[in-house]
Amino acid sequence: MTHRPKRHIIPDIEAFEERAAIAEYDGGLSRSQAEDLAARAQGFPSAQDYWAALADYVIHKRIG
Repeated sequence: MTHRPKRHIIPDIEAFEERAAIAEYDGGLSRSQAEDLAARAQGFPSAQDYWAALADYVIHKRIG
């Protein structure tokens, strides 16, 4: 089950990818851990929730 963030935000793919890459490369995290960190930085509970919100936004051009 995925949970949406309480505030309505548009996922920022560039910021997500950059933060995840830095956390993975410089922080020594696994890709999964780095993506979870990047998702939380944007207000999502996990990378799974982030990707679901991004897909919903791209397909339907809406948030929430």
